[in-house]
Amino acid sequence: MQELSITEIVKYLPHRYPFLLIDKVIETEPGVKLTAIKNITINEPIFTGHFPQFPVFPGVLILEAMAQSCAVFAFRQLGGYPSEETLYLLVGIDKARFKRQVVPGDQLVIEVVLEKTRRGIWRFAATGHVSDNLCCSAEILIAKNEIEL
Repeated sequence: MQELSITEIVKYLPHRYPFLLIDKVIETEPGVKLTAIKNITINEPIFTGHFPQFPVFPGVLILEAMAQSCAVFAFRQLGGYPSEETLYLLVGIDKARFKRQVVPGDQLVIEVVLEKTRRGIWRFAATGHVSDNLCCSAEILIAKNEIEL
């Protein structure tokens, strides 16, 4: 079990505020799973418009946080840090289900479990919980992509 702070996470992901959506990795089990945290605060820029009278963290951003967690898992599994030309891109979301709203003050615990890899595509079973209550589940597919700068 190894924790990763935000200073380590940014070495694996190119995302930055306001689109870096995981705050901490609390557990890694190489080749198996990764567990990350996203702290939901009222200071998130999204809450000025979603929805001002009843702030709800958008499901699409929960899915993005799951995908970012998958990318950290993949880079760590391969060893070392990625180059500036290497990204893992979200290539698919299947069986996404939302069971509970995520609101300011919640701590979203994201778990991604590797199901399989084939030809550079990684498939994960991902879940998001708040206080042991399932909020979201999905199958997430990511693929390594080399970009030209």
